[in-house]
Amino acid sequence: MTTIVVAGALANKHRHGGSQWVRMSWAEGLARLGFKVVFCERLHPGGDRRAFERAMRLLHMPGALLDGDRVHGMERSELEHHLETSSLLVNLSGHLRDPHLTRRCRLRAFVDLDPGYTQIWHDQGHDVGLADHHLHLTVGANVGTRHAMLPDCGVRWIAVRQPVVLERWPANGDGFSGFTTVASWRGAFGPVSWNGRTHGVKAHQFRTFAGVPQATGLPFAIALELHPADTADRDRLAGAGWTLLHPDRVATPARFARFVRTSGAEFSVAQGVYVETRSGWFSDRTVRYLASGRPVLVQDTGFSRTIPVGEGLLTFSTPGEAAVRARQLVADHARHGAAARALAEHLFAPERALAPLIAASGVAP
Repeated sequence: MTTIVVAGALANKHRHGGSQWVRMSWAEGLARLGFKVVFCERLHPGGDRRAFERAMRLLHMPGALLDGDRVHGMERSELEHHLETSSLLVNLSGHLRDPHLTRRCRLRAFVDLDPGYTQIWHDQGHDVGLADHHLHLTVGANVGTRHAMLPDCGVRWIAVRQPVVLERWPANGDGFSGFTTVASWRGAFGPVSWNGRTHGVKAHQFRTFAGVPQATGLPFAIALELHPADTADRDRLAGAGWTLLHPDRVATPARFARFVRTSGAEFSVAQGVYVETRSGWFSDRTVRYLASGRPVLVQDTGFSRTIPVGEGLLTFSTPGEAAVRARQLVADHARHGAAARALAEHLFAPERALAPLIAASGVAP
């Protein structure tokens, strides 16, 4: 059986259940295609070893957690053997940086999960982990094309979609109970500037669309990681009709999955850099709403060039559009819910989502 090593952050994302699902879905998606998958992570300060161990039990696959000179989950010699005998390293966000380990893999693929940030930082001279990879993939459908206002970093970008293992997200046919989403107000990175323009964080986008609940009279809730100093934004959201939920509601993969599956629909904005550069980024969280038969209403980042919208997946660019389409979604919720699941099956199941990676790498189970 062909071995693929997937490297990414699980222990280091232990307070963010949705972020853990991103990495787990890539690993499990490849396993569902018939590959032997070994997961690898470098533990950073503040990471939680137990979160890594729980994820490996959930995925039923071998995993190596690098902690300084120690390796948890297997012997170092075993990890090195997996790397040397693997057909492919799938390095999510360039997580694994140790050349002593990465160069043991004969074929290495960098996967860009943050299009815009990755390309701008690289262009500014920051090390984002692109070096020593043979393939460069991105979840920004427009990156590397004339449709995105981004540098190409001198590499050939291959568009790939976020995979979802559909069995993990059974379709929920319940009616509309409200719009929900998950967000970190300040985000992990902060604003980024390039080519004379500064691109803001998700908070800046949310402020523009904060009044949508009031405009529609519909229920909106957000599991929000908000800094204690952001009281003005908290008050603004609450005053505009948002129900603010504690981020613990989605802190683990199990809690995140329950939150998504019991939602009525998703409503969300995107990071400014995704929207303003027209990167074509598409949210992994949105993929899981779709798979669960939960229709979505999300800000267009340019992905509508390559993903059909209007059935199950609705988009907006202005507050007025958001309000109109929110009402349209609720008025025909059952039809949009069925279309959401169908879209996930057609575009985001592993055999479809990961096809560009398999084709470019030439690996087979």
